[in-house]
Amino acid sequence: MTWRFILINEGFSLNKKQKKNLYRVIAAFIIVAALMIIEHISKDLMPWFISLPLYMTAYLIVGYDVLKKAIKGILKGQVFDENFLMAVATVGAMVLGEYEEGVAVMLFYQIGELFQSIAVGKSRQNIVSLMDIRPDSANLLNEDGTVEEVDPDDVEIGSVLIINPGEKVPIDGIIIEGRTSLDTSALTGESVPRTAGEGDEIISGCINSSGMIKIRTTKEFGESTVSKILDLVENSSLKKARAENFISKFARFYTPIVCYSALILAVIPPVARLIFGYSPMWSSWIFRALTFLVISCPCAVVISVPLSFFGGIGCASSRGILVKGANYLEALADAKTIVFDKTGTLTKGVFEVTGIYPETGISSDELLRDAAYAEISSSHPISLSLKKAYGKELLLENVLDIEEIAGHGVSAEVFGRRILVGNEKLMNRSNVQISSSHDEGTVVYVAVDGIYAGCIVISDVIKENTAKAISMLKADGIRTIMLTGDAEKAANRVAKTIGVDSYLSELLPGDKVSEVEKLLENSNGKDKTAFCGDGINDAPVLMRADIGIAMGGLGSDAAIEAADIVLMDDDPAKISLARRISAKTLGIVRQNIIFAIGVKVLCLILGALGIANMWIAIFADVGVMVIAVLNATRALRIK
Repeated sequence: MTWRFILINEGFSLNKKQKKNLYRVIAAFIIVAALMIIEHISKDLMPWFISLPLYMTAYLIVGYDVLKKAIKGILKGQVFDENFLMAVATVGAMVLGEYEEGVAVMLFYQIGELFQSIAVGKSRQNIVSLMDIRPDSANLLNEDGTVEEVDPDDVEIGSVLIINPGEKVPIDGIIIEGRTSLDTSALTGESVPRTAGEGDEIISGCINSSGMIKIRTTKEFGESTVSKILDLVENSSLKKARAENFISKFARFYTPIVCYSALILAVIPPVARLIFGYSPMWSSWIFRALTFLVISCPCAVVISVPLSFFGGIGCASSRGILVKGANYLEALADAKTIVFDKTGTLTKGVFEVTGIYPETGISSDELLRDAAYAEISSSHPISLSLKKAYGKELLLENVLDIEEIAGHGVSAEVFGRRILVGNEKLMNRSNVQISSSHDEGTVVYVAVDGIYAGCIVISDVIKENTAKAISMLKADGIRTIMLTGDAEKAANRVAKTIGVDSYLSELLPGDKVSEVEKLLENSNGKDKTAFCGDGINDAPVLMRADIGIAMGGLGSDAAIEAADIVLMDDDPAKISLARRISAKTLGIVRQNIIFAIGVKVLCLILGALGIANMWIAIFADVGVMVIAVLNATRALRIK
């Protein structure tokens, strides 16, 4: 059975370059194995002038690219890398007549490189599948009724696109005709289809699973969800974790030190022996120095650490958790406090009017009408629920002088009367005396011409997994805090239901930043504070916290821009999963660093003492690298 057959049966598909390298390894292995068998039978059958060209042939077949890279590095002044170490060690062994060892070192090094290449390819598969969400074209409906296939970059805002069954949605928009089910698994990691019809928002990257639909685009392709997601995933490798930065610095100083140490080992002992009247044993000490070089190659650490983080990011992305960089994945493992926004994060943000309580002299319909008209231009979830409950057409011509009062509510002139709609703070600010109170949900107070007119109770729906998410985090030793602008009674009800450790209510957007800053100041520097929010209002806090976690909301622009980690399916339980992926990835990184450096140091000492031969050197380099790389791929399979 060939290696290629084994690799394919293990689930690996080789690309063109990997296949070429595999064939080179097999060809060199066959030549070396044949030579060793013949020499074992009888050295007379294979004199040196025949064996040397054959060994050189095998060596050049498997190692020409390493020699080429080493020469290029020397010419560019970048001498000390693994190619230089391999070239010096193997060429030196060949010069000393150790043909088998020289070819074997290069052969096993290339086997290790092949395993590494396959492992990297395996770890990329999850992210490559994510890249498949990028659409190749868009079906543009022209004014004359014809359909033209165009590049998504050329589609303007307000254009009408036709999405046929099985096609990707190329640009964010609103469905204007048709009904379908959408496959959002590439964005959220969830296989459950989402039903969408006329008037519903639809985001790029989804796959239209059933009927033909028409959408009117609301963004350009460069600003659409799919474009932003691809950009953050492609750039995630630029943000290195502390462990990766340490390894980069380590390799920069380590490689020159071991090269000079090998030179000292090759020269000083023989010279010292000459001074004291002993045989210098040049070949023996040079061979020790070459063995020292092979052992010292830092491939295992340099390759496995970033590969582990890449695997962790790939694992997270396949579950609908987008991590913008290895540094954020690393920081998440150190998070000891997670602060949550309430609306849209712990709750669905789906508000429903559950009670209307008018004062004497005004009907329920009038109270709801006045509130809906005052909120006519607002897109806040509470405003939308008021307008939905009213259920009648709202004419903007009946509303004048609309004023949004941040953190309080809205003021507007409706049918010639001044209407105030908002929380208790707004009433107090306007000197309106409230005569009734309710605590079953969010209370919206209404005043007409400075006189209290009644209140409307709106309840938010808690997400199915919220209580489970909080419970999982607390089981991991995480402190959970809820921040909300809602009234104390409504906040208390949600906090008790889901089980957070503490909460603060009636906060303005700026207050949330202040509270997170207090937590950051009180931390000991090592413990990180994460904030989880869902959109525009939370963007400042997401950026201020050590780690910003956003509910992607299937397309929240502000969340994707401001956050470090994006949960594409809005499931708060994914935070615990993300922490476990982070912790497992860091555990694998530490294992590889300790194992690789420990084996290296031990074998370097043995090599300098002449105890370790070239075969032990091969294990210390290639064997350790293969083990470390295989261990790194475990980051892809975190449950």
